[in-house]
Amino acid sequence: MPQISVLATGGTIASRQDSRGASVASQGVQDLLAGVAGGATEVVSRDIFQLGSYLLDHTHLRHIAEEVALEVARDDVDGVVLTHGTDTMEETAYLLDLVHSSAKPVVLTGAQRPADAADTDGPSNLRDAIAVAAAAEARGTGVSIAFAGQVFAARATRKAHTVAPAPFRTMDGGPMGRVGADDVRFMFRPVRPPALPLPPASFDSTRVDVVSLHPGADASLARAAVDAGAKGVIIAGTGVGNGNHRILEWVEEAVGAGIAVGLSTRVPEGPVVPFYGNGGGADLVGAGALPLGSLPLFHARLLLALLLSHGDTPAPDMLTPYI
Repeated sequence: MPQISVLATGGTIASRQDSRGASVASQGVQDLLAGVAGGATEVVSRDIFQLGSYLLDHTHLRHIAEEVALEVARDDVDGVVLTHGTDTMEETAYLLDLVHSSAKPVVLTGAQRPADAADTDGPSNLRDAIAVAAAAEARGTGVSIAFAGQVFAARATRKAHTVAPAPFRTMDGGPMGRVGADDVRFMFRPVRPPALPLPPASFDSTRVDVVSLHPGADASLARAAVDAGAKGVIIAGTGVGNGNHRILEWVEEAVGAGIAVGLSTRVPEGPVVPFYGNGGGADLVGAGALPLGSLPLFHARLLLALLLSHGDTPAPDMLTPYI
């Protein structure tokens, strides 16, 4: 019988209305598992914290990564499930995937409707996540998100709808697996790069900001980010990763000052392709901006933050396996 460790962090799946009628994460993992665990899987569980994922910072993410690593290292654990709010589930899943070196599956899940809603989706999602973590076919797939009967690889999966019961979507792709009534089936297995070390304590204070471009944008926000202590800035360029002359001037200035500048795109799908001049992506890369391929914008932010927290100076060859 496989043994699955369920770790809980709060989120909508653990939320109930308070005295003001606002949903607040307040249920512990034992409440979540009531009526869910059983069958051919043994479950052990514990709470990490009870927070909406919109409240999480780098310290919380580092703590989650450490707790998951502890469970994965246990000889008596075959897989790990992490319950989490959907707002920032994509970031936590991706960070965990970056540092996950075991064949044991790690599966994130949550809910779109709170625990006290008549049609809450939490129990079914948790049941599916446990099934995925226990499936022999899931070994070697890294970190995934199980939600609404589908299984998504962490690398390029984002929350694509605010309230839909099936809110997650893999950019430029689809789910890698599905959960049926009696089995878990995978259509493909992700190609995973080498695992990076766990976030160090310095990750907590490693600031990487995102600046989105638009017609008429200047470098004021990018400069403000650096003034506030950012060690890296991701430029969410237009189209295939374009800027303008004011942004180009700032990139030259920032790279010269040792700031890591990543070049992404505000477009939901498709890669950064730096071939436009006259202030476009080719000029930004020529000035030292790092093209971030098809890695989603906020995944890229975490990749740079993790590398910077380890004292690395991100370079194109270092980023290539991850983008």
